[in-house]
Amino acid sequence: MDKIPMTRKGFTALETELKQLKSVERPAIIKAIAEAREHGDLSENAEYHSAREKQSFIEGRIKELEGVIGLAEVIDPAKMSGTIKFGATVTLVDEDTDQEKTWQIVGEHEANVEAGLLNIKSPIARALIGKDEGDSVTVRTPGGEKSYEVLKIVYA
Repeated sequence: MDKIPMTRKGFTALETELKQLKSVERPAIIKAIAEAREHGDLSENAEYHSAREKQSFIEGRIKELEGVIGLAEVIDPAKMSGTIKFGATVTLVDEDTDQEKTWQIVGEHEANVEAGLLNIKSPIARALIGKDEGDSVTVRTPGGEKSYEVLKIVYA
């Protein structure tokens, strides 16, 4: 299987979520299922079915996180420099609106556009890879083509 690139911060966040699920959520749902069982007839017990559904979700998420963490390749952006690549924090200016945007290119499991974390597999990130400060890049988006100029590249 291919390694999954991610930053140290993203890896730590996944480990924290996994620990929370295993040490807090899982025991709490087991207790809730036991309490719901005590209420009698399971076929018409909404609390029991709800708890079992939540347990199924938690166990699925635990398996998913364990798989991702097992394949994770933690990359430290602070040790990099040069053109845009994984881990770069890039400041762009939209050539049509002069609006500046700053994104860090991260792995798909830690991406969050609202937080400025751009998935390495996104069209914008793929178009930026290999570019340097001052370069212009055109990206095909669902809303049409967008043109950006790379203002700044930081590895931190």
